[in-house]
Amino acid sequence: MSSSLGLTPDIVRYLADVNPPEHPALARCRVETQARPSAGMQISAEQGAFMQTLARIIRAKRTFEVGVFTGYSTLATALTLKDMHPIGAHILACDISEEWTTKARAYWRDADVDDIIELKLAPATETLDRCIQAGQGGAYDMGFIDADKTGYDAYYERGLQLLRSGGVMLFDNVLWSGKVADPADTSDDTTALRALAHKAKADARVHAVMTAIGDGLLICVKR
Repeated sequence: MSSSLGLTPDIVRYLADVNPPEHPALARCRVETQARPSAGMQISAEQGAFMQTLARIIRAKRTFEVGVFTGYSTLATALTLKDMHPIGAHILACDISEEWTTKARAYWRDADVDDIIELKLAPATETLDRCIQAGQGGAYDMGFIDADKTGYDAYYERGLQLLRSGGVMLFDNVLWSGKVADPADTSDDTTALRALAHKAKADARVHAVMTAIGDGLLICVKR
């Protein structure tokens, strides 16, 4: 989405004015993606800035992402990781779309961060399972999930295995444009998002909080 849920255009412009400026490749990705019919799949600029700040707070060096689209969130994170860790920064990016990730790769190359991004075009559960089987449990500092909503529980469980203690996992679209608050909406996606929210709240493995950033961002800190 181009702005966070409920924000007026004036507030979005104000946030852009007072927040750190976007890298030129980030701005180009955002603007060019907004011109496409599927622009609603893109995170907002203020959400990207939040993710960059969170990565700095926890000194993230290795992250994973499920759902790349045109690469805005990956690029925002990669710029921060490479700035903090010129050597050793790494992002595992999972997606199934050759079309969208081809565009993402171009933005990553323009920003000179493509060398730290490992793109895997395969079902994300398969990619994450291979990482776990390869002994990478606890090897990641942060994860961002922005893909099929009915798959969120599967990504949650695998992500928790990959995260270190104190690592953070973010789930996008958990407010689902307000649909989760409508009891009459029992669609598969809405039901899956509600289930994850309640599961994370009751899960002793994490400290979880839902925020109104973007279209709703569920933040889970692994204990």
